[in-house]
Amino acid sequence: MGRRTHAPKRGSLAFLPRGRAAKPIGRIRFWPEVKEGPRLLGFMGYKAGMTHVFVIDNEPRSPTLGKEIMRPATILDAPPILVCAIRAYTKDEYGLKTFTEAWMQDPPKELERVFTLPEKFETEKNLKKMEENLDKISEFRVIAITQPKEAGGVPKKKPDVMEIKIGGGTVQEQFEYAKNLLGKTISAEEVFKEGQYVDVIAITKGKGFQGPVKRWGIRILPRKSRKTKRGVAAIGPWTPARVMYSVPRAGQMGYHQRTEYNKKILKIGKNGEEITPKGGFVRYGIIRGNYILIEGTVPGPKKRLIRLRFPARPPKESVEPPQITHISLESQQGK
Repeated sequence: MGRRTHAPKRGSLAFLPRGRAAKPIGRIRFWPEVKEGPRLLGFMGYKAGMTHVFVIDNEPRSPTLGKEIMRPATILDAPPILVCAIRAYTKDEYGLKTFTEAWMQDPPKELERVFTLPEKFETEKNLKKMEENLDKISEFRVIAITQPKEAGGVPKKKPDVMEIKIGGGTVQEQFEYAKNLLGKTISAEEVFKEGQYVDVIAITKGKGFQGPVKRWGIRILPRKSRKTKRGVAAIGPWTPARVMYSVPRAGQMGYHQRTEYNKKILKIGKNGEEITPKGGFVRYGIIRGNYILIEGTVPGPKKRLIRLRFPARPPKESVEPPQITHISLESQQGK
């Protein structure tokens, strides 16, 4: 009897096909239900960089409970977002359909960089139409834009547009809530709170066209191998007479949409100087205004838009925000 070898599959097949994302902004396909009154279920910010923090561990059943531990943390530059429009949806057996939308009277000039604005906005007429048909409307969402000119290291004027669902409460309460938000700016602390878990939706760092060794982690073949060393020895059997999808092949690596669940918000602040390291963040710069400090890592490179959402799979235990004892502000440039 020959020696049995253990050769597990290299690389996860969980994210096939590994194609490029359609846009550099992540798409949210699911919004969770919330119990507390009408509120926005999402926010967005720009990734500035990472640091490390020392916190007092308050996770239940943790072996380091009550002790000071070091945790990696990601900083998002999160200037307030502007609510430009309200969109109402009806629902039938085929899903959601747009009923109507009401825009603010004088949207910022930067919005012209995204799409051509109409000469006249019939705001009151469309709001009245929504109010008269509340029995038909299934849900409300707001159309919000970022303000990149207030972000420290984002070199652009064109805002990013995001549709955010309003959750909780009745349809009538959601309408009144949305009507009060129209034309106003919303900061991160009005949507989330410290210690809360959020889902992070973003596009990962693009790495271009890569071979199977880097893309799938397969083993490099011996020196005397025929034809190639950085490839699979055989791409499949005679039958079936085709190359199966599970065979590691070269192709696009990175620039994929990814959703990471249950990231804890450590801190939401208004003064970016208290979080910016000496010399600024490498390839980003200085945060001047509002920021969000998230425990752990976040997909994507510096300057990329990161979308935050109420958790779709929240933990059963709610945890208070941990006590932060120290935030590293040492220079990231070795100076």
